[in-house]
Amino acid sequence: MTSATDSSLLIVSGMSGSGKSVALNTLEDLGYYCTDNLPAELLPDFVRSVGQDASMPRKLAVGIDVRNRHNDLTNIPQWLSAVARLGFDPKLVFFETGDQQLLKRYADTRRRHPLSHLGLSLPDAIALERQVLRPLQLLADAVIDTTDLNVHQLRRQLITEFQLSQEASFSLLFESFAYRHGVPADADFVFDARALPNPHWEPALKPLSGRDKAVVEYFAEQELVQEYFRQVAAFLDEWLPRLRTDTRSYITVAFGCSGGRHRSVYLAERMAAHAREQGWEDVTTFHRQLD
Repeated sequence: MTSATDSSLLIVSGMSGSGKSVALNTLEDLGYYCTDNLPAELLPDFVRSVGQDASMPRKLAVGIDVRNRHNDLTNIPQWLSAVARLGFDPKLVFFETGDQQLLKRYADTRRRHPLSHLGLSLPDAIALERQVLRPLQLLADAVIDTTDLNVHQLRRQLITEFQLSQEASFSLLFESFAYRHGVPADADFVFDARALPNPHWEPALKPLSGRDKAVVEYFAEQELVQEYFRQVAAFLDEWLPRLRTDTRSYITVAFGCSGGRHRSVYLAERMAAHAREQGWEDVTTFHRQLD
């Protein structure tokens, strides 16, 4: 087991679809300054620039994966050495997932694989990605297999592996999803938002998501949406504290709509903000059709 220092750099790598976005979101919640898809050759310059700014955190996290130029990944050891000379303690965590689970996740989310532009089938793209990332996996300080982990378990394993938190906490996850791709199997509460007004039918809002300002403003003007939020918030405010026990460490609250982009995303984000206002500390969001 490794530990993070006050001046630390945690590199997040691994297979596409293995949970790297969840890991970076977790680190951001824990006070890390995070950036994703940084060109690997810029790693020392990035650390040098941020490290010289007294207003920036001394804990950094960077996502580096197969989207980088493949030749650059072989130079990671020398760039980690350069980072160490700048006074930061670099660690690399690699997220692994079995092929069948990756295929299922891509089928659920309908996302394109980063190597699909090469004209490869999905299984061939996954195989090539494993080959390209093999040097990083061998270099990793920790390899976390997420094949059988849900989002909460992934977060907790990352926190435990790198001793990022000394206290066991109770975590809340607010998740959005599209009904046409199925209900999340690990959800404790599921709320159906399909009866609410849908920005999908507004041409200017259709390409956006429930995290975008224009969509948030649209929902703020919809009294039906606000009434829905007030009723669900009142229900959760009453029952979530009752479910917190010594033997239960997390709860997932899922919101579903037709496409998983607007209504469910907006509600998950707003409910997460409300939970933080109510004093819940370990709160995160996960948008199945976006992340």
